[in-house]
Amino acid sequence: MIIGIVGGIILLVGIILVVSRQKDIVIEGVSRLEITSPAFKNGDKIPIDYTGNGKDRSPELRLAELDRRAVSLVVIMDDIDHPLAGVYNHWLIWNIPPMKIIPAEIPQGKQVSELGNSVQGIGYGKHRYRGPKPPFGSHRYKYNVFVLDTKLDLLASSRKRELLEAMAGHILQYGYLIGEYSAR
Repeated sequence: MIIGIVGGIILLVGIILVVSRQKDIVIEGVSRLEITSPAFKNGDKIPIDYTGNGKDRSPELRLAELDRRAVSLVVIMDDIDHPLAGVYNHWLIWNIPPMKIIPAEIPQGKQVSELGNSVQGIGYGKHRYRGPKPPFGSHRYKYNVFVLDTKLDLLASSRKRELLEAMAGHILQYGYLIGEYSAR
């Protein structure tokens, strides 16, 4: 009887997770933003220093041909190969002043004074960069960068959904960099 109840609960949780799987970010109809990093090339392996198995520091992101109308930048980093969630958010930071190079090693905390008081929302349950750390296998991690025509008025307790909703209608450019990591 207990095994049947436990099995039913596991099945129910599995169905809920499949139904609520998050989808990857797709932005169309805006100018493309080219993103590169000296840490790794698009599609390459992410070095261990930028992962949860290493120093857990954010990589430097370089932006080419930033729109002159830019008011702020947003970075959303996701695990796009999460086996249960589909896409699992690791990091949110917004209201970064327009800059061609987003520096590495952004400090933790709700507000980052070193970056013009930019705000880190809740990704991976934290107000900070949380690097790749897959439980098994190899996962791809997508560093999405958005150029906005405004600053966002969002609380640091905001999550990815609220951030995406607040950005709607304000995106001038969008680009991303994908890296792969396996804890093997």
